Amino acid sequence: MRNHPQSQPNFKPTPPSLAWFPDLVAEVWILSLGQLFLFIGQGFTLVYASIYFVNQLGFSPAQVGFALGCSGISGTIGRFFAGTLVETPGIGRRGTLIASSVVSAIACFVLSISATLPLLILGNVLLGIGISFYWPATLTLTTDLTSIHQRTEAFALTRLADNLGLGVGAFLAGQYIAMSGNFRLLFVCKGVAYLLFGLIIALTIAETLSPNDRPSTDTQNIDPDHPANRHTLWLKWKSALSDRTFLPYLLANLFFTTYVAQLSSTLPLYLANFVPEGNTDTGFSEQWISYFFVWHAALKIVLQLPLVHCWIQAINHVTVLLSALLFWAAGFVCVWITGAISTHAVIVAILSFTIIAIAEVLYAPASTAIVSDIAPVELRGFYFSLDSECWAIGFLIGPAIGGWALGHTATGSYIWLGLALSAIVTTVLLFVLKRRLFQAHQVGKTAIMGLDA
Repeated sequence: MRNHPQSQPNFKPTPPSLAWFPDLVAEVWILSLGQLFLFIGQGFTLVYASIYFVNQLGFSPAQVGFALGCSGISGTIGRFFAGTLVETPGIGRRGTLIASSVVSAIACFVLSISATLPLLILGNVLLGIGISFYWPATLTLTTDLTSIHQRTEAFALTRLADNLGLGVGAFLAGQYIAMSGNFRLLFVCKGVAYLLFGLIIALTIAETLSPNDRPSTDTQNIDPDHPANRHTLWLKWKSALSDRTFLPYLLANLFFTTYVAQLSSTLPLYLANFVPEGNTDTGFSEQWISYFFVWHAALKIVLQLPLVHCWIQAINHVTVLLSALLFWAAGFVCVWITGAISTHAVIVAILSFTIIAIAEVLYAPASTAIVSDIAPVELRGFYFSLDSECWAIGFLIGPAIGGWALGHTATGSYIWLGLALSAIVTTVLLFVLKRRLFQAHQVGKTAIMGLDA
């Protein structure tokens, strides 16, 4: 069985020419390569799913919002199972990732033939389950493979692969749609990308669940239906859910993930149908929208590693999240202005995507690093599962709110101002988190001083 990489951290100096590239074990780079393929597929439909279902198939924005919300419901349930699977002998991180790729691929193939609301809902339910398995497993696996000093950069590399894949996928999809107008094939390609990801994991990544983190190997503890084992699982969930330092982070992260959800569900439809000064009668064409998202992804690709290396690692993670929140609020205000002004809508749209890209670059590695710092080793799967629950709930709330708002033309554009104002609540939660982290640090220092004495 593989030893924990935490006990063998790699501190070899990085050549000056590669100063921005983290010095990580090969498995982390391979995992990122697999994620690159996965997110190329994700990029195929990121911009166009809501536009396709509303403008091509004739579903209402509210129906599409409801179907996407069903993905959030199934994802919320699935993440509780994911937390248990990630910590289960015989399945672990690797098995959970492979299961994620297979279920997600099936979901994409269902969406490719969706012409009725029940099929649209089924595809989104399956996709929610597949994605719910993905994030807890990949974040726990990345944490296992890195030392505490490497994790922020490792999570940044993960996000770099995500963003590069999304940008490439969105660009290729935009050009393909401009030439053929065939949306269905994009979902098929997305499913194939998920299967490629699963194949890479199956062939190259070994299980990292340590024997020290597993329950004992007697028959009673291996049996998941044994009452004693169910009791142990419940105690682990209860321990994570009652962590007073972790709870304010979870509440704040619900707002962040709701913001992220607007990019793939509400924003493309808003740009297509609610911007009078776009290049079409109602807004921007799919091709132009793809350019905005490619610019957005390119900025994140260029800025992710330099910002982490030069700045994010050097300051408090909660302060980074507060900075990200400021950029999110400013970006949402600019999105609202895009639909409200009579000239230069393209310039303001590009500015909106620029500001939001910076917000995401700051948010992603800092938020994940906070979870890895708070979570006890034996409960990592459960903590990352709860962190991932924020994404499920955010993608449940976000599309539903956005679909409802855009379904009411008179008030649809004001959703962006509402999101900007919600940053006030998120700020309060982050200050509570900062205070509790400081108190926990002080308690830890006191305990160490007591041992030294």
